[in-house]
Amino acid sequence: MKDFIYSTVARAKLSRKTIVLPEGDDMRTLKAAEWLLKDNVANLIILGDAEAISNTGYVLDGAEIIDPRYYPECEELANELYEIRKAKGMTIEKANELIKDVMYLGVMMVKTGKADGMVAGACHYTADVLRPSLQILKTAPGSKLVSSFFIMCVPGCNLGSRGTFLFSDCGLVVNPNAEELANIAISSADSFREIISAEPVVAMISHSTRGSANNDDAKKVAEATALAKEIDPELALDGEMQVDAAIIPEIGAMKAPRSHVAGRANVLIFPDLDAGSVAYKLVQRLAKAEAYGPILQGIAAPVNDLSRGCIARDIYGVVAITCVQAQIMEKKRKAAQNS
Repeated sequence: MKDFIYSTVARAKLSRKTIVLPEGDDMRTLKAAEWLLKDNVANLIILGDAEAISNTGYVLDGAEIIDPRYYPECEELANELYEIRKAKGMTIEKANELIKDVMYLGVMMVKTGKADGMVAGACHYTADVLRPSLQILKTAPGSKLVSSFFIMCVPGCNLGSRGTFLFSDCGLVVNPNAEELANIAISSADSFREIISAEPVVAMISHSTRGSANNDDAKKVAEATALAKEIDPELALDGEMQVDAAIIPEIGAMKAPRSHVAGRANVLIFPDLDAGSVAYKLVQRLAKAEAYGPILQGIAAPVNDLSRGCIARDIYGVVAITCVQAQIMEKKRKAAQNS
């Protein structure tokens, strides 16, 4: 279970990135920041009341602590925000107001290159994190949809990729149609390959396996499976499939004997947000799994959400993942420039 986070931290250290943490008033965030700085995982910008943060007792040497109320670059960033959103009705007065919001300030730091990524959500709703991210950063080139995933590391488990799974979408797209579900599957496979450094085996999860149920929900997943196979015929992907058939070899062999995915899936694509959210929380709480996310995919720069029930260790892990995402995006940009 620990192999994933250890390897991710090691990758993050190879090329340290600057991550903005907007929730400087959250003690879990500050505890994680102390660990991250001690371990030299990332350069950090922490937003919040500078005096209050200094009085918490956490050792944050090396972090840049910015109080939005007195930050001299707020005016410049507000002007940038106005230019980005003026076609959508943004006024300069509204931009000056929004830039005092730590979420908007953090995202604008990413947009303008002052930071490579942002991690937030310990004490903000997902919508508060995602709204400025989608408004300002938008989707990555070639992406049709922004979605999310969790990396699940299950102790004492030999299934998936040595106990590590990717669950998607568990945090953003509420009720994807078949085309959206197919795109989530393709993006998730890419994310698994890039972040886990292993080959994805993708199961399109349903209450039905290979037509065992005949209803609109099962048909949607079957249609999404067909569309995903058209997009990437070489990808190991199959469905529709029940969870036990997807991950348990004996059950997969019984329920889907001709499937090249059944019984060995490490990427689970859930039919809607209800299923995904319920699944990750059950695995996290009952199997005592480490759950890192929601991690966003398809967005133009790495901004990642947290569960409000997270602990400092979770924040530490998501920051390391965000650093790796920033490294990957930087390589892609350089490759595109050189092509």
